Amino acid sequence: MILLTIGATVGTEIFIYLYKGLVLSSNIEILAFIKILIIEAIYNGLLTIILYPLMQKCGYKIERIFKNPQILTRYF
Repeated sequence: MILLTIGATVGTEIFIYLYKGLVLSSNIEILAFIKILIIEAIYNGLLTIILYPLMQKCGYKIERIFKNPQILTRYF
């Protein structure tokens, strides 16, 4: 999951950078871009390490709520 997040961050940033460079004709600075890309990838990876277990626990709780047969069939 962490590698997927880092890969998505890198792909998105490269796409945005190419869009800005080609379509909007902005200045292209590779070294500054690589610095920003590394910082963002590390930051998003750390956020994933922190938030993914919390989201997974919430998902398991919600799954238990919907899969738990608490419906009383005598009323039907």
